[in-house]
Amino acid sequence: MGRLDKYKQSGDFRKTSEPSGKVAKSRRQRFVIQKHDATSLHYDLRLEIDGVLVSWAVPKGLSTDTRERRLAIQTEDHPVDYIDFEGVIPEDEYGGGTVLVWDTGEYRNLRADKDDGMDMSDSLDDGLIEVWLEGEKLTGGYALKRTEGGDKPKWLVIKMDDEGADARRNPVSTQPDSVLSGRSLDEVREAAEAGDDDS
Repeated sequence: MGRLDKYKQSGDFRKTSEPSGKVAKSRRQRFVIQKHDATSLHYDLRLEIDGVLVSWAVPKGLSTDTRERRLAIQTEDHPVDYIDFEGVIPEDEYGGGTVLVWDTGEYRNLRADKDDGMDMSDSLDDGLIEVWLEGEKLTGGYALKRTEGGDKPKWLVIKMDDEGADARRNPVSTQPDSVLSGRSLDEVREAAEAGDDDS
């Protein structure tokens, strides 16, 4: 089974503006956090690993407080061209709702710098990912730790104690709009309804 088979089976790409995508090798390590107003409002964390975006749904978004443990549910891999997707997924499609790019940038694999020297693929299999994010809203180290297996494994996302940690900040509520377009979810939806959605 291919890395994107589950993604491609999840929707009708004649109806949605989402990229149908393909596995694409890249020398870069990029990430995106998409704000997604579907059945419930949540955030999708996606890390570029081995030519796809490995993805987690994070109901409360990522925190800058080291004391918080945020649930992250692993979902199907997405194509790398999904990294800048903003728009509206039709309601009758999987994940129907409005999507914007809440934060994006490059990341560094912190485990590669340690004694075990694990690459991202091995870290994913091992159930422990440690990355340094260089985003516009979020910077610093984050750990993802798998706590349950199954079809949709559950993980925890934890902010590491570094210069990006700040218990007083709450970027999910204070910086709600897109880093690409500056639009809110409502503005993305209105643009799509008006037919001038450029995603």
